Formats: sequence, C-alpha cells, structure tokens
Amino acid sequence: MPLTDVAVRNAKADPSRTQRLKDDRGLYLEIAPAGGKWWRLRYWLRGKENRLSLGTYPDVSLKEARERRDEARLMLSRGVDPSEARKGAQRQAAEEALTFEVVAREWYANMRAGWVEASAKHILGRLERHIFPIIGHLPLTTIEAKDVLVAARQLEARGHYESAGRVVQHCGQVFRYAIASGLAAADPTPALRGALQAVPERHHPSITDPQGVGELLRAIEGYQGSPVTACALRLAMLTFVRPGELRKAEWAEFDIAGAEWRIPAPKMKMRVQHLVPLSSQALAFLDELRPITGAGRFVFPSERTVDRCMSENTVNAALRRLGYSKDELTGHGFRSTASTLLNELGWKADAVERQLAHAEGNKIRRAYNYAEYMPTRRRMMQAWANYLDALRDGRRAEGCQPLALGDGNDAPAE
Repeated sequence: MPLTDVAVRNAKADPSRTQRLKDDRGLYLEIAPAGGKWWRLRYWLRGKENRLSLGTYPDVSLKEARERRDEARLMLSRGVDPSEARKGAQRQAAEEALTFEVVAREWYANMRAGWVEASAKHILGRLERHIFPIIGHLPLTTIEAKDVLVAARQLEARGHYESAGRVVQHCGQVFRYAIASGLAAADPTPALRGALQAVPERHHPSITDPQGVGELLRAIEGYQGSPVTACALRLAMLTFVRPGELRKAEWAEFDIAGAEWRIPAPKMKMRVQHLVPLSSQALAFLDELRPITGAGRFVFPSERTVDRCMSENTVNAALRRLGYSKDELTGHGFRSTASTLLNELGWKADAVERQLAHAEGNKIRRAYNYAEYMPTRRRMMQAWANYLDALRDGRRAEGCQPLALGDGNDAPAE
C-alpha cells in the first residue's frame, strides 16, 4: 500500500533498528535509529540491484520524492543508470566551478612565497590584465589551445610579442600545476609552439628605464638563493663587465687597497687588459664575499667544485628565478643598462665606451687605451654605484652627473 503524507509525517524512529517504509515502484522511506529520514529508490539494472538516494524528509516531500523516482525510472527505461548520471552531473558541476581563474589564483598563492615582490606583481598583473578577461571564466578542463591563443593574439596585435609569449608561459604553468594537483589531465599550451609571431630580434635584452632598474635592484636585494650568486648579480650591476669576465674573476686580480680590478688580457674579448675602478659599494660586497670564497682561486666558484668558476647559466638562471624572462633581461643586459643611463646622465661617451671595454678601431691605440679616461672613470663608477642605490631606495638621484663631480672631460692618459 502506497505511503501517505500523514503516515510519513507520523513515522517514528526505532532506536534498535533501521526501518524501511515502502511506497510504490521501488520508492521507500528509510528511517535511521537516530531519527533521520531518507528517500531511496531500489532498482535493478543488467541483473544487478542498486539503490539511489532521492533526498531527505521533510526537505523533499512525498510528492517530490515520487517525481524524482519517476525521472530515475525514465532513465532506466532508456538504459541509463541514474546513479552514474548523477555522478556525471556532479563531476560536470564541479568542473564548471573549477574555472581557470580559480586554479590560476591557487597556483599563484602556492608559488608566491618563492618570488620577490616585484616579480609577483608582474605575474599577477599579466594574469589579471591579459588572461583572466579572456579565459578566466572558462572551466579549466574545457580550455583548448585556441582559447589561450586568443589572449596571446590580443597582445601581438598591439606589438607586445614578448608579453604574448609570457601569457602562454603562465597558462602552461597553471595547467602543469593543475595536472600535478589532479585537477586536469592535459596542458594544451605545447600545441601553440610555432603559432606565435616571432619576437623581433634584439641584442641582449635589458632594462633601461630608471624605475625598472630600481625594481630590479630591489628584486636582487630580496634574492633568496645562494649568497655567492646574489653577490654576482650585484657586482654585475656595479661593474657592468661581460658575464664571462665576471664569472671567471679571480681574487688575485683585485687590488682592494687601490680599489681596482685588473682583468687580464686573455680573459678579455679584445685581448687587452681592462681596468675596472671599484666603488665603495663594490668593495663592500667583495668584503662580504671573501669569508665565503676567499680561500679559493675564484671569486665566484662553481657550486660543485672550487676548482672551476661559476657556470655561465647561473646569473641568467637567477634572473629567471626573480621572474625576468630571457626576453626581458639577461646578464649581458646589465651592460646596456649602464651604457644607456650613464650617457643619459651626461657622462662622456668615450669614458663610458672605455669602461665597457668596447673595441677601438685603431689596433695600436687599442693596445694602450685600457687606462684612458681613468680619473673620469673612477668618478663615474662611484657615481654609478650611488645612482643605483638611489634608484633601489626610491630616492632622488643627486650628485650622480659629471658636473656634480667635475667636468668629466679629462684627456686620455698618455
């Protein structure tokens, strides 16, 4: 006999057992010893008995329970298991709620601790400005390569080819995080290899606007890796020598009392000895580094053995760790930074070129020009270090121009 509303309402729990009050066509009300009431459907599919929960009473009335039963039986008549259909619907709902933005913000939160402030702001800014408006609302598992390409194409249309590549890179990082977390099965971004426009060729990417240099210096200040690598980054900015000259530096080449670094000719590109005046800041960094590596030959030894110098990839790897892509900055780019800003500050171009150890057209002069403009170069290198400190600290850079220290037009040394 089918149940009635009154019978369901008045049904009492039996503390000693679970009760089952039958309705019709497989529907019944299950009453737990503690008093809870559940609507359930008993059905058979392919010779196997199954049960399906249809909700709890009184949230689901007798009438609503029968409607749900009828919907489930209609599925059965079509050969569809209502339990599996429900699981599929639940999975779909979960996937739809798991949008790209939700997962990307989770990825960002997990990775954020390893980034310096400037890098974190750059990455979050790209996500919020260029990625979320395009694919942020899409369920993660439905996103295809073409969807990511739309975001990249918008940047390419404005000539921001490097940023377009970074967008694809960040999307790939989010998908790989999702795969590792069991939230996705595949990363669609590798399919975009070759789909983006080539970045116009440029030599040694660098940062040449003062604000950007200040952000870079603050990022280096917060570097969490090896103190030896951190010092290499700082000296690269202060001395702007070539990366190979920096990593192959030996303690024997430094005259601390004379505040000078003499790089032997065999190590130089043009095979001419090069003099690097050392600012007080550079000397301070060397003083910090000496207790760590001073007992060995190299100022920046390999992490594996003190018998070899630092790897050629170490500085660039540190810049990547700080959040700067290879299209934004390389170790060689510190030279472009110094060249651009020193010229903008008004330092004599010949002195800047000599300090950069750029080639001299006349072979005879090239053999003797390593000490040219040395008084100016000494003042310039100290002024450069002071200027970098001001940019790092966000202060007004005063007294860094040549006129503040002398006219900077001393003649080449004989």
